[in-house]
Amino acid sequence: MTYTTIIESFHQGHSVDAYKLFGAHFCYESQEGVRFTVYAPHAKEIQVVGGFNEWDGSNHIMERLTDKGIWSLFIPGIKEWETYKYRIVDLNGNKMDKADPYAFFSETRPGTASKVVQLDNLTWKDQKWMKHRSKNFDQPMHIYEVHAGSWKRYENENWFTYEELEKQLIPYVKENGFTHIELMPLNEHPFDGSWGYQANGYFSCTSRYGNPKEFAHFVNQCHKNDIGVILDMVPVHFVKDNHGLREFDGLPLYEYKNPNDANSQWGTCNFDLWNEEVRSFLISSAAFWCDQYHIDGIRIDAVANMIFWEGNKDRGTNEGALAFIRRLNYYLSKTYPEVMLIAEDSSDFPKVTQSTLDMGLGFDYKWDLGWMNDTLSYYARDPIYRKYHHNNLSFSMAYFFSERFIMPLSHDEVVHGKKTIVDRMWGDYDQKFSQVRNLYIYMMSHPGKKLNFMGNEIGMFREFDEAKEVDWELLSYPRHDSFLRFFNDLNHIYLHHGAWSKYDYDLKGFKWIDADNSELSIYSYYREDEHEVLLTILNMTPVAHEEFKLGVPYKGVYTELINSEKDIYDGCNMCNFKPIRSKKGKLNHLENMISVRLAPFGAIVLHLDKSKLVVEKKVVKKTMKKDVKG
Repeated sequence: MTYTTIIESFHQGHSVDAYKLFGAHFCYESQEGVRFTVYAPHAKEIQVVGGFNEWDGSNHIMERLTDKGIWSLFIPGIKEWETYKYRIVDLNGNKMDKADPYAFFSETRPGTASKVVQLDNLTWKDQKWMKHRSKNFDQPMHIYEVHAGSWKRYENENWFTYEELEKQLIPYVKENGFTHIELMPLNEHPFDGSWGYQANGYFSCTSRYGNPKEFAHFVNQCHKNDIGVILDMVPVHFVKDNHGLREFDGLPLYEYKNPNDANSQWGTCNFDLWNEEVRSFLISSAAFWCDQYHIDGIRIDAVANMIFWEGNKDRGTNEGALAFIRRLNYYLSKTYPEVMLIAEDSSDFPKVTQSTLDMGLGFDYKWDLGWMNDTLSYYARDPIYRKYHHNNLSFSMAYFFSERFIMPLSHDEVVHGKKTIVDRMWGDYDQKFSQVRNLYIYMMSHPGKKLNFMGNEIGMFREFDEAKEVDWELLSYPRHDSFLRFFNDLNHIYLHHGAWSKYDYDLKGFKWIDADNSELSIYSYYREDEHEVLLTILNMTPVAHEEFKLGVPYKGVYTELINSEKDIYDGCNMCNFKPIRSKKGKLNHLENMISVRLAPFGAIVLHLDKSKLVVEKKVVKKTMKKDVKG
């Protein structure tokens, strides 16, 4: 694609590769150097300043490339990692030093300058992964959500580098059965406490943990270990810091011109999603991470705040933002068809995961925040009263097939006084662990892909704090160590049993046995594929059942695949140790039935091998033939 074509698509709001023109690019123009290009239509003059000219740009004044506000300058002799900014003179003669909106690297805070880096020499050895990756609609997908700065830290409290994360995070994720790592925003951002959600550098991989080449190597190693990488992106708002995008050339450029629309509820600036150049900026940013870093998925933050003005349904839909979302997803799906597009959307806006060609928003997945809220409120409730709120856990299946949902227990649920997942459970210490094991069997057996935030898997009681690493010392306590073992075992069942993932978004993939047993607060359902049946029973009270009877879909032998109360998980060990053969008898509208032991707060998964059903049918047919020959 020529620069002329990029410029044309940039102004039309359709560009997926504006980063190939804008920013700082090494090139040869009679000699080696760097060409700097920036969009600033209201600027009177722009200088390139940096360490290379001692921050005096009087000899490096940019030329106005077009009458629509694109400025450019070639400077010979610039070395890699050199710092720079744009010194912009506005229409009133005021000077301001701005970081490059399209910078590929930046100084570590409190520094705010951009850095020159060469990305066209990255080495990739993930061809096998890239060839076979998919959107995982019919595959298991359990995402491990990570804040890179606080998963682990060095003894001096410094952040782990990308290199150290590569050495420790990747083996941990693989060993514990996760399929993907989702990294909270890595766009450069000035404030640690924003966790990256208040960003400034939309093409700049944060320097907190290393440089872009080291991050690319981290992704490469993830792929070589069959682990996908998902990034959070925030195309809703950006920081107001003076060096950033706000009033970039002296006037609102990236933000809305109306202050009421420009100022967000987070104290940041809202992107003007009606502006074509802003649309190209954000679409190109998403495409950049897919192109340069081989990212496998992008999770878009706060989609409801784009769909509705400031997320307020009473203000109506933001039609410009809706057009942007559809355009973003259309071009990303067209350019990178295997990359997953995920919406963190708290609204009930329809067709979020339907194609843009059918007037949907074009996402592949949507977080099921309704499921999360209903589930956590149910498990926090005293079991005496759960029978009055029985539909909290059954309601999700009433709407589930309207979208392709991911079931999230994310960082948002373990901050701001909400308490952690295990600590939200009702009861004392022992009861909390019994119920959180129950919850995870419910979660993993429920249709939909899964997401868990770091620390959930070890039963952390301390809320997420970006300044502290996960409480790994908890694993020296038997209860937490056994909980990680349970989590690991459950994950590997999920990975190796297709009944829990193949038909996630197909009606035939889930069937209730009994959704209405509110009196006992017991739920039962099954999922199946061509090879097996996985039947789940959840007991939501501290009452034991020695012979709990329920209907089953097939005649055959059912074996216990996992029991949340097994002794190796620090449970009471009230299990079904022997295979259970079904008996003829109508129950729960089914023709066969079984009787199981169900522990207090117990959750069990029973397995039926369908191939043995076929064998039994063949045996019956042979027996009948012998009888006829008699």
